[in-house]
Amino acid sequence: MASTTLEPGLKPAPASGKTFLGHPRGLATLFMSEMWERFSYYGMRALLVLYMTAAVADGGLGMKAAVAAAVYSVYTAMVYLLALPGGWIADRFLGARKTVAVGGVIIMAGHFMLAVPMSVSFFVGLAFIAVGSGLLKANISTMVGHLYDGPNDPRRDGGFTIFYMGINLGAFAAPLVIGTVGQSVNWHLGFALAGIGMALGLTQFLFGTRHLSPQSDVVTSPIPAAEKRAVFRKAGLWLALAVVFYGIVALTGHFTINWAIWPLSIAGIAIPVFVFAKVKRDKDLDQAEQSKMSGYIWFFVAAAVFWMIYDQSGSTLSLFADNNTASTLAGIHFPSTWFQSLNPLYIMALAPVFAWLWVALARRGKNPSTTMKFAFGLLMIGGSFLVMMLAMAAAAGGTKVTPLWLALVYLIQTVGELTLSPVGLSVTTKLAPAKYASQMMGVWFLAVTAGDCVAAIFQLGLGDSVVGSTWYFAVQGVMAILAGVGLAMYRKRVVKLMGDVH
Repeated sequence: MASTTLEPGLKPAPASGKTFLGHPRGLATLFMSEMWERFSYYGMRALLVLYMTAAVADGGLGMKAAVAAAVYSVYTAMVYLLALPGGWIADRFLGARKTVAVGGVIIMAGHFMLAVPMSVSFFVGLAFIAVGSGLLKANISTMVGHLYDGPNDPRRDGGFTIFYMGINLGAFAAPLVIGTVGQSVNWHLGFALAGIGMALGLTQFLFGTRHLSPQSDVVTSPIPAAEKRAVFRKAGLWLALAVVFYGIVALTGHFTINWAIWPLSIAGIAIPVFVFAKVKRDKDLDQAEQSKMSGYIWFFVAAAVFWMIYDQSGSTLSLFADNNTASTLAGIHFPSTWFQSLNPLYIMALAPVFAWLWVALARRGKNPSTTMKFAFGLLMIGGSFLVMMLAMAAAAGGTKVTPLWLALVYLIQTVGELTLSPVGLSVTTKLAPAKYASQMMGVWFLAVTAGDCVAAIFQLGLGDSVVGSTWYFAVQGVMAILAGVGLAMYRKRVVKLMGDVH
């Protein structure tokens, strides 16, 4: 990904007397752009599985629950997988600002494709959103860093905190607005609202670019002409092979959605394995760096297990909310998509508490190690699915259970997220070898890809009769808890591999 240090002679941001909450004016542009992008993403996500499983007579695609959940898992996996080439494109071709603008246009087009009531347009739209999100997600956070005068600027952490709040504000509002319209009025109108949200974010970004740092326009490692031709030649060859292969499959009448899900799921697991194998074979890394990478693999696998369960909030938990949960609480009726607002609400409420807690424990010398925080996150995410097992049992026989079951599940998952996700970002930067410093954040996102692809394989392999059952939730919950216990038991070995990083 693009460097966050300034090129010689470039200022961190355009000179201006106006600020945004005491921060550079450009933060307002990026805050609003990301808020609207997340509004569009999470609003569409709240509708996705419900639309795919809705009967054709009700305007949906009539898919089986397991297939729809697998499509959702692969889709979210691709969003994070494509962040890697998204960062590379900014570094070598366009620069962060232009890459984000192109990504925003592609995302907006994808949402409006979902608004067209055709299955072909729907799947092409999903592909567009995944590609655009990869371009945007990889670079907009980097542009926040460009606003400040290097990593030691005292305003930097506060700026990222404000930016993070924009993400969660968009994610909180989206299900309440887009989810309600899509579920209660018309699916495609809801998808169109997501497109409008992205259009607002893109407009905000384009009109506010004058407030961004000149560094955001810099191509940090321009690609030579010869290498560019080689890249386009190889990319064109692979694209042509894919078009020919899938064209033959389609023309012979054998194409089903499985022809897309299985290859992408396998690739989402194989690519992280390939990346780590490449790093471990690198002769340029000294013994200490190799040891740290061995320690990092433990955290990566733990994170993949965590995200395998966590990202099912928009698939299996969404279906449980729609099919098995009462839609009334304290006399208030609400659509099932509203449950998707609980996680960002909990994050906004609890993130400051956890930030204070780690500092307070550190002052007393009782701050848990990174390994134990990861282990606790796994115990929480596993426990959330054991609660789901009980909720599913309570819903046996068609009983509509209280919404408090899901409210508890999302609360447990959020607590787990706050002990694992921010810590994972931090340990990634600490354990990264100097040679791969700018690439390791993209490798961290591959944990989400791997976890979601494993979930997709489970969902397709187990089928409709098992996905969403008490057994389904119990097995994954126990798996995560055992992973957490195993990580805690081997924590001394992991700490030893981490060397001077604590």
